[in-house]
Amino acid sequence: MNRKSVIALGGSVVALVAAASLAAIPAQAHNDQSDSRDNDKNVTLTATLTELNGSGASGTATAVVGNKMIKRIEVHADGLTPDAPHAQHIHYGQQALNECPTLAFDTNHDGRLNTVEGIPAYGPVVVSLTTTGDTTPASLLAVDRFPVAKDGSYDYKRKNIKFTDVAGTGDDGGIGTAKDIAQAIRDGEGVVVIHGIDYNDNGKYDFGTIGASELDPKLPAEATDPAACGVLERH
Repeated sequence: MNRKSVIALGGSVVALVAAASLAAIPAQAHNDQSDSRDNDKNVTLTATLTELNGSGASGTATAVVGNKMIKRIEVHADGLTPDAPHAQHIHYGQQALNECPTLAFDTNHDGRLNTVEGIPAYGPVVVSLTTTGDTTPASLLAVDRFPVAKDGSYDYKRKNIKFTDVAGTGDDGGIGTAKDIAQAIRDGEGVVVIHGIDYNDNGKYDFGTIGASELDPKLPAEATDPAACGVLERH
């Protein structure tokens, strides 16, 4: 499946991912924040991206977050499926571990992690790192607006991405506010995840090796499986 044939999906996928996060793990107590939260302060965070699912992908991400906005973000990745689009997001959830998953999260024991299996670790999508247009979770699979890894690499830059309220990220899996999500990202709880793996090395995302995506049966799992992950840590 090439770039043009992957359909951008909206609310149904977002609802699925949020619902999966609610049932995945018991609620965890969130770190108490002081009354002097640095909501207006610009904070720089960096992530080292390492492979998932044996993808061979790696990279770095740097974000500057202030108030309820990502002032600037850069993602540099290589070792990805060449000349294919790669969905990329920032994940967070108050009930999640807010870390990258291991194969211990492979609940169906098929030897690979799909996107939903990783949610207890990295949480629901809170920002879609698209190249243009909408950046909310509604653009979770807007593959025509995600970077294409020319020769297996890409350099992504974008400015002034606003955080929004997101279902499944707040107390007891409720709605998390933009303010609280932004603060959590500043506190080092955001996780960058890049998706897309050509398991059978035939130069495209198809259904041949592992079948359909758990997010939508019309999409191949190769297009949505996580390929790289890193926690945005505060420095």
